[in-house]
Formats: sequence, structure tokens, C-alpha cells
Amino acid sequence: MATMRGWRTTGDGRLSSGELEVPEPASGEVLIGVEACAVCRTDLHVVDGDLPRHRSPVVPGHEIVGRVLARFDHDVDGPRVGTRVGVPWLRSTCGRCRWCRSGRENLCERSRYTGWDADGGYAEYVVAPSAYVYRIPDSLDPFQAAPLLCAGIIGYRALRRAALPPGGRLGLYGFGASAHLTAQIAIRQGAEVHVVTRGEPARRLALDLGAVTAVEPGRAVPPLDSAVVFAPSGEVVREALAALDAAGTCAVAGIHLSDIPPLDYQHQLFRERTLTSVTSNTRADGVELFRLAGRLDIRAEVTLYPMSQADRALADLAADRVRGVAVLDATR
Repeated sequence: MATMRGWRTTGDGRLSSGELEVPEPASGEVLIGVEACAVCRTDLHVVDGDLPRHRSPVVPGHEIVGRVLARFDHDVDGPRVGTRVGVPWLRSTCGRCRWCRSGRENLCERSRYTGWDADGGYAEYVVAPSAYVYRIPDSLDPFQAAPLLCAGIIGYRALRRAALPPGGRLGLYGFGASAHLTAQIAIRQGAEVHVVTRGEPARRLALDLGAVTAVEPGRAVPPLDSAVVFAPSGEVVREALAALDAAGTCAVAGIHLSDIPPLDYQHQLFRERTLTSVTSNTRADGVELFRLAGRLDIRAEVTLYPMSQADRALADLAADRVRGVAVLDATR
């Protein structure tokens, strides 16, 4: 039995490292040698038990870049051995329900997710369905590509859900991995971006990337056309809604959110303000995001950690000590 080094959840809010069995690809799957895996706040929710346990223990990680090492013998349509690919959060869908048939596979009730339903990228190897991986050009640095696979895709979908008008004023609440990529897309498309986040380093990064203002929670911002809430706090949703101008839209990007306190209808919803959520992504979202990222030269602010320090990377993320996005380097 071949083994690899990797990390798994323990069920009590911690990660445990050790020797794991190298997975074998089943029909329609490829075996990937991991080069890089970005660290997402959703990984924290999986490890901490904020999300229901789907598989336990599980190897977290769903922003994976690596090369195909093997594929199932009968899979003739998947990427060839040696191809660099990216593995996202969305692992599979049923392909038959009304959501899948209407181009909204992110709402499929039988969808499965990398690093939650199946082992992810905090390890040397991972298997993934070939129909759900993205081909990553060799010209794109794997440590830049990894954050695009969730932080980038979800931020992009949230931006679209927020219905930002051309040249509009956008508020970003929380400024971590996803928000700092979303800000670049919005700014390069002509938006005026205002950031509300509690960490001073994050506020400095926002200004460095071109935000007009970056303030602490509770501070006033100009009336917003759109807002995206990345912070997993229901209280922040109230603040974002109150900052919207008439007909503004607030999109909540996270998979987990604390309870939203009671809303004041007149101040937070009236005048046709809209509150919406974001659920996972479609494969088309990823294709669009990678095309857009190349055209707009979107660059992640990356903090690298060796794979052997995945637990420290998660702890730093939880304590808001990461500038931009943490990425695990599986090559060292």
C-alpha cells in the first residue's frame, strides 16, 4: 500500500498530520500530484465543525493545483497525464435535476464538495472527477492559480450577484482572500470600491490595491450601489444593508454566517434594497473567472506556507494574521 503525507480533521477543531493511503482514481477520476493548495475560511468551518460533518475524518482543502499523474483506464475524455489542473470546491453534481439542466448546478441537491464530502488538497495526492477540474496553463504560477479556484470564483459570483452597475460604488465587508481578488476585478472594471474590515493590515492592503477608502466596522461609507459581505457575521449584514443607497443590493458570499440580528425595515430594506446569498459556484463561473483574471491581470497577494505547516496557516487565518491569501506549498 502506497502512502503519502497529509492532514486530516480530528473532529475536535484540530488537524492531525500523518501517513495516509494514496488514493486511487475511480471511473471518471484522475489522480493529481498536488503542487499548491490555497487555505480557505471554509476549511476553518469544516475543521471547527461550523458546517455539518459530511465525512470525518477528512483531508481539507479545495483550491488545489497539480499535475495529472494517472487516470482511470476507461476514462478517455479527461485531461491527459502531465496536464496541470485545478480542483475547486464543487466536486460533482447529479447532472439530471432541474437545477443542473437549467445551468444552475450550484443549487443541485446532490452536489458534493472537495475537502468536505471527499478528501482534498492538504496532502501530497488527491483524486478528482475529471469533468469538474479546470485545465491550468503552464504559464500561470500554481501559487497564483490556487486562490482563484475558490476565493476568486466565489468572489466573482458574489460580485455578479451584487448587481453592481457600471462605474458604481461597491462596499466590501471583510477583506481576506476572496475580497482582495474581488476588489481588483471591480476596480479594473471601473468601480469605486470602499472596504470595511477590522484588521489594519487588511485595510492597508485594500488601499494599496486601489480602494478609495478602507475603514473599521461601524465607520460611515458613502451610499453604496452594491455590497458584498465576506465576513461570517450577521451583524455585518445589517451594517452593509444600512449603507446601501436606494435599489442597492447586498450579497452574502460565505457558506457560514452567524445569525442576522433583527432588521429595521425602513433603514435597511425599504426603497427596494435587496439582500441575496451566494451558494457555491458553477463550472462556468470558473471558466469566466480564469478568462477575466488573465485579461485584467488579477494577482493574489500570497503568503506561502510549507505543507507541513498547514495547521499554522489555518491558525493564522483564524487570527487574521494572513495578508491576502495563505497558500500551502506541497513541493517543499
